[in-house]
Amino acid sequence: MNAHEIDYEIFGEEMQFVEIELDPQETVVAEAGSFMMMDDGIQMETIFGDGSQQQGGLLGKVMNAGKRWITGEGLFMTMFTNIQYGKKKVSFASPYPGKIIPIDLRYMNGKFICQKDAFLCAAKGVSVGIEFNRKIGTGLFGGEGFIMQKLEGDGMAFIHAGGTLHKKELQPGEVLKVDTGCIVGFTSGVDYDIQFVGGIKNSIFGGEGLFFATLRGPGTVYVQSLPFSRLADRIIAHAPSTGGKSQGEGSLLGGLGRLLDGDNR
Repeated sequence: MNAHEIDYEIFGEEMQFVEIELDPQETVVAEAGSFMMMDDGIQMETIFGDGSQQQGGLLGKVMNAGKRWITGEGLFMTMFTNIQYGKKKVSFASPYPGKIIPIDLRYMNGKFICQKDAFLCAAKGVSVGIEFNRKIGTGLFGGEGFIMQKLEGDGMAFIHAGGTLHKKELQPGEVLKVDTGCIVGFTSGVDYDIQFVGGIKNSIFGGEGLFFATLRGPGTVYVQSLPFSRLADRIIAHAPSTGGKSQGEGSLLGGLGRLLDGDNR
């Protein structure tokens, strides 16, 4: 294997974290901000790009980091290495309620495509790049799904899904239609495109957007029930707008709350 071979265990139900066990000199690379805890004897280092062994020299590092910048991710990642004798553990937490998915790239033909904010961490040697869909329709209307991340190599990677996770095995020619934000990732054999919802009422009053993604097998697709963008929209929509004071969900309780607060508006 080119990538470091790591062991792991996933803990929790709704707010999960993954614990990585590192042998001496083994390394895991993670997105900045995902670190939770680690044993003494693990060295933390900020690196330019993803630290994959497939890239060499300054030019390779710059191109690698530039690809991450295009996807909206930071130019830097954090590398955790066991520099002591014996096994050491380091843990990374999911950013919001959902599930952590272990991806063994050896059984994915060395490549997995995921949403740009789904990647959590991976064994050193796994390349984290970008995957462009070259079709015009997907490029113009793909939304969240236009530019996706590409995980390549032969090691373990971990991605995160929001809400409930569903794994779908597509047979050759089988088509699955999905909201673009609900796609977590899929194997390289899946063909991805964008399709117009159709119908005037659906387009204007449907509330589901004008386009959805079509995924054609063969391959494996991971779908999430609660994309972070949808969660953020709901929080913003229900945030109190009167100086931070919550008015309650029901109109009666809201009115009573305003009266007790001395707010007659």
